[in-house]
Amino acid sequence: MGVLNVTPDSFSDGGVSAEIPSAIARGLAMWAEGADIVDVGGESTRPGAEPVGTGEEIERVVPVVAELFAAGVVVSIDTMKPEVASAAVAAGAEIINDVSGLRDPAMVATAAALEAAVVIMHMRGEPRTMQTDTAYGDVVLEVKGYLAAQAGAAIASGIDRKRIAIDPGIGFGKSHLQNLELLDRAADFISLGFPLLIGASRKGFLGSVLRAAGRETVASQRDTATSATVAAAIVAGASIVRVHDVARAQEVARTTDAIVRGQFEDKETIGGT
Repeated sequence: MGVLNVTPDSFSDGGVSAEIPSAIARGLAMWAEGADIVDVGGESTRPGAEPVGTGEEIERVVPVVAELFAAGVVVSIDTMKPEVASAAVAAGAEIINDVSGLRDPAMVATAAALEAAVVIMHMRGEPRTMQTDTAYGDVVLEVKGYLAAQAGAAIASGIDRKRIAIDPGIGFGKSHLQNLELLDRAADFISLGFPLLIGASRKGFLGSVLRAAGRETVASQRDTATSATVAAAIVAGASIVRVHDVARAQEVARTTDAIVRGQFEDKETIGGT
């Protein structure tokens, strides 16, 4: 899943794809680089981010979704607003990626009515406040319990179980050590029976890891560190990795799949060098 932020205040790129033509071009490039899904978002969810009005968010994302869909791209819409989700699905999006974890009953009803696939993510509070409460007894057990409950409620409300994926929300209301623990124990989420999405790309905890090793980085300099999280997620059984650098992550994913899942098509050369 390639990350396409149609925002002026993205933590990862500072608004490189804020304008609609550049966002469309970037989305098409990610598709060409091997993305299976392009995740379009019109509201920054970085810590402390200010909310965006519904109308403005729709204006940002719908033209991008429509153009990508017309080009054959599989699109997900990254939004917490049911109105935005509805407009994006009408424009061609197939997946609703809700970082608030379907807490809004209207979002559940919208997804059920549209028969859209959903990603249920764990986040405490909202982006402006999520880092003020990172106290957990056992972060994996608590996040797992939340995701199980939300998925169960979604199914009870009419969302097909086969259309649900889960995301532990790395970087959303967790400390840097808790983010590392979620990655280390990502396999624990597989027992819930839903495809697991891991989105750790370029996040702040990676900056802390690199800082401890003597290297200061900005978000765009963390793609090699992100590659480690991609490999770890796949080893743990994740089905989807959400990344900014699609070309690099695709190489990591293909290689890791060949190692741990036996997914290597050219059987005749596997014994060579």
